[in-house]
Amino acid sequence: MILENTTATETFAKKIGEVAEAGDNLVLTGDLGAGKTTLTKGIALGLGIQQMIKSPTYTIIREYEGGRLPLYHMDVYRVAEAGDELGLDEYFEGDGLSVIEWGNLLADALPRDYLELILTKNPDNLEERQVTLTAYGEKSQAFKERVLASIVN
Repeated sequence: MILENTTATETFAKKIGEVAEAGDNLVLTGDLGAGKTTLTKGIALGLGIQQMIKSPTYTIIREYEGGRLPLYHMDVYRVAEAGDELGLDEYFEGDGLSVIEWGNLLADALPRDYLELILTKNPDNLEERQVTLTAYGEKSQAFKERVLASIVN
């Protein structure tokens, strides 16, 4: 799927937030500047969270309440090697949506069931992103199907 610009990215992300369920895990993969935090901002809107979303690069985890579900926004880029020691399982199995930037770096510390969203920049159009969704597990397959159904409607 192609997202033509930032507005399209936020619209797509909002739909993800609207269909997310407690215990869903979303791994965001992509180069620097691919739009992972922009996507998370849209997801928060879809959850009904009005708070400003900031990149958790130096804090590792930011928790946002006040929406339909809590949002656990993680950036593990700088701490991926210590993934097992971070205690992320309580978030992965919690009552909210976990969005993990650079989660692909966690290797064995990843949750067993997660949906990976890969953002690829188009070198010919700096606004455009290609999105690939890959489900790892039954719960994430259902999450993927809800996301895809929401963009058709």
